[in-house]
Amino acid sequence: MNIPRVSAHNLQKSFPGGRKQPPVPVLRGISLEVGDGEMVSIVGPSGSGKSTLLYCLSGLEPYNSGSVRVEGHELGELGRSALASLRRDHVGFVFQSYNLIPSLSARENVALPARLARRGARRTDVTAALAAVGLGDRARHKPGQLSGGQQQRVAIARVLAMKPHIVFADEPTGSLDTASGDGVLQQLRDVAREGRSVVVVTHDLEAAARTDRVLVLRDGVIHSELREPTPEQVLDAVSLAGAAA
Repeated sequence: MNIPRVSAHNLQKSFPGGRKQPPVPVLRGISLEVGDGEMVSIVGPSGSGKSTLLYCLSGLEPYNSGSVRVEGHELGELGRSALASLRRDHVGFVFQSYNLIPSLSARENVALPARLARRGARRTDVTAALAAVGLGDRARHKPGQLSGGQQQRVAIARVLAMKPHIVFADEPTGSLDTASGDGVLQQLRDVAREGRSVVVVTHDLEAAARTDRVLVLRDGVIHSELREPTPEQVLDAVSLAGAAA
């Protein structure tokens, strides 16, 4: 039996309340698994806990109780150094805010994670990743010389060049036009087809419908789960979750 790339069991997360106020629960006992070659999307009404769940699953945000395992490692048992090494060696993250280094070119930003991991990035991999997102002719441009959509595509290329076992993506098509968004989704689908795992948070219901499974969150719990749904089925599920909130 294959061990899931990512799993959570009874995951709970709260944020501090205001002065003399109790903590505010955000995740209320979530359990899930993501296997090899699987692309899973997380959708739901605003405030349902989507991004918080993504950050907890990827080790970027601590959780209060429950369990999160990535590549067989229990995140709650890892020290800061071991957790950083796990993320560096196995995890790629596409941030909604891009997180590019302004002083570096697109090529240098794409190559940076491999350099930080002290294994270097092959020039051919960086070139191929930029070409895959349609930015082969922008390799020397710095983020300030690129549009928001182009910066997002550089962030996607950075993950493609790194070839992590697991990709977490927070609204990867949010800043893109339809054609560019379709291209990014296809690249993420290809990552899953290569036997790796992809977890996406998105408000784009058509994008969600292109994944293998859709998890619909409501008030910090999984309200429903859909397998290979149509966009209309995703819309109905999200609307139902919103009405029940």
